[in-house]
Amino acid sequence: MERNNKKVINAWCMYDWANSVYSLTITTAVFPIYYEEVTKGLDGSGIVSFFGWELPNTVLYSYALSFSFLFTALILPLLTGMADYGGRKKMFLKIFAYAGSLACLGLYFFEGANIEYGILMAVLASIGYSGSLVFYNAFLPEITTSDRYDKISARGYSYGYIGSVLLLIFNLVMIQMPELFGLEPGSLPAKISFVTVGIWWAGFAQFTFKNLPERNVRKEMSSDLLTKGYKEIKKVYLSLKELPTLKRYLVAFFFYNAGVQSVMYLATLFGTNELDMDTGALILTVLIIQLVGIAGSYLFAYVSKLRGNKSSLLIMIVIWIGICVAAYFVGTQNQFYALAFVVGMVMGGIQALSRATYSKLIPKDTEDTASYFSFFDVTFNVSIVFGTFAY
Repeated sequence: MERNNKKVINAWCMYDWANSVYSLTITTAVFPIYYEEVTKGLDGSGIVSFFGWELPNTVLYSYALSFSFLFTALILPLLTGMADYGGRKKMFLKIFAYAGSLACLGLYFFEGANIEYGILMAVLASIGYSGSLVFYNAFLPEITTSDRYDKISARGYSYGYIGSVLLLIFNLVMIQMPELFGLEPGSLPAKISFVTVGIWWAGFAQFTFKNLPERNVRKEMSSDLLTKGYKEIKKVYLSLKELPTLKRYLVAFFFYNAGVQSVMYLATLFGTNELDMDTGALILTVLIIQLVGIAGSYLFAYVSKLRGNKSSLLIMIVIWIGICVAAYFVGTQNQFYALAFVVGMVMGGIQALSRATYSKLIPKDTEDTASYFSFFDVTFNVSIVFGTFAY
């Protein structure tokens, strides 16, 4: 496979542009606020009944996220084994992308009373998003050389920030000024925003699907192919004995990623419940994070170029620890905005550099990159389960 092809690299980065609207609109900005409003009782109580099980709505949402990431972690080895050995990496990327986008479309019909349906769609969208990432990430070491991992990974995240902000601004205008679109105030604009996410995700992913190459390997489906991924996960695990640096990195990644992702997924609910922030203030916070994140991803890629990946990651982890400690003392909206600015600076950088660092540490002579990235994404997903469940 030809590496450093500009068209292929742009196609790869465009998937970040396509799917990041899910992580911004559905997991961070609009859906959590919509979910909080439509599941709140007439008495203001947040207690909901989920298949007869009564619990706080935010706890249910956190559990749903935990389940989606745990389920993804369990099935990824099966799928990546089939993808790597069956030459179907891009096919599985398509399957998860389409499943996620369709689930976003399905959220249009969630109105609060049908909470079981809403949680199901949210879980399916999460599985589609996180499942597609393992196949997407696995293309990075195949399409570019190691000296460009940091820069290309950062470019992908910056594409994602720009694209997701553009769609979010459109949706915010629609939600805040529905009359401009001939809509009545209420829940309809938010529900339409979920539809726009599904269309954007599937639509812009077409550029990725068209131009990303696929290894020309075709094997018939067999029991060996179905179990190959789990065998490969075991093989990768055993290989860590011979790769002590990679092993230490994965242990560190598990713990710092649990903190980072939990903050990102649950900060909106924190702002709603603990600070009583209104929708406009919360969404402004999200926009600050996204816009600053564009600069942050490139800033720390540059720091990495000057000081190395390890130093850059350590700097960001120390800042993240400071963020979590500072959050304990936050009591006003302006303090929350200031904290959001700092989050934005390190959010994109730590995600882009984590992916790039792992790409550098996996064996250079391996062709089964999806197996190594499957292990990485299992670690990623289980760490989110750990973090969100703890919350």
